[in-house]
Amino acid sequence: MHPAIAEGIRLFNSQQFFEAHEALESVWLTEQGEEKLFLHGLIQVAAAFHHYQRNNLEGFRRVLAKGMAKLSRFSGERHGVNVDDFKAQMNSWASVGSHLRTPPPLPHVGTGPRM
Repeated sequence: MHPAIAEGIRLFNSQQFFEAHEALESVWLTEQGEEKLFLHGLIQVAAAFHHYQRNNLEGFRRVLAKGMAKLSRFSGERHGVNVDDFKAQMNSWASVGSHLRTPPPLPHVGTGPRM
């Protein structure tokens, strides 16, 4: 795994979403095709949760939907990401923003234990 992707995942799992976005973007800029699309999906999800941390629920919902649309094309495992599990976590967040719903735990990327 590319070191910047590993760092992006570590930062995401530490809830440092802006920093995760930046680390992943450094690799995304050099990729092409499916790999670029997958990384862009992860970047957008990280950006969405950065918006969430800043109480920008409209930005959160909008960017999360874009990231989920990109990730919907993938399954299995990529770069240590259990894509199916990650997408399930994102689906549980899709309706967050309504003041009637308590948010689920913050998502975790990877195949290891959740923090």
